[in-house]
Amino acid sequence: MKLLTELGDWLYSILVALALALFINIFLFQPSLVVGQSMEPTLHDGQRIFLSKLSHTLGKLPNYGDIVTIDSRVLRERDWQDDMTDPLMNWVNLLTGKQPSHTVWVKRVIGKPGDTLEFKQGHIYRNGALLDEPYIKEPMRNVADKQITVPDGQLFVLGDNRNNSSDSRVIGPIPRNHVLGTMVFGL
Repeated sequence: MKLLTELGDWLYSILVALALALFINIFLFQPSLVVGQSMEPTLHDGQRIFLSKLSHTLGKLPNYGDIVTIDSRVLRERDWQDDMTDPLMNWVNLLTGKQPSHTVWVKRVIGKPGDTLEFKQGHIYRNGALLDEPYIKEPMRNVADKQITVPDGQLFVLGDNRNNSSDSRVIGPIPRNHVLGTMVFGL
């Protein structure tokens, strides 16, 4: 009987610890892996980063220049089930060494709702002011001059390696609830 009680206590402790770890990972803090070269020279392929999930959990917009992870499936609505299963799959991928889903991208916030972004001669202007971007790998090449106004409830994100990045230039502005986390630090 004492053995069963002790096993029950151990099982209870393990379940509580697992539930707490899942809560933290889903709502507060999450590790992730950078896949590809789109954020070079800031982040590199295979680099581990740690994300704050508070902005996603509380529905806050990230700041200009923040590095965020996004769900690139912008034509698909996200719901609470995605918020529960995506972090679990992220842990499975990290523990097994499997590559994360290609739908989660790491990018930098360039535009917020209502901003007018202009692409002119390889440079970006936000609301008429040229962006100072010391973090980019090299100036953009082969980009047609155009102007975009970021819709309400959405963000415009770009990779730091502008000539080798799929980002809002390809899939359009990102719905606010598709921003999954904001990078806190990388290893």
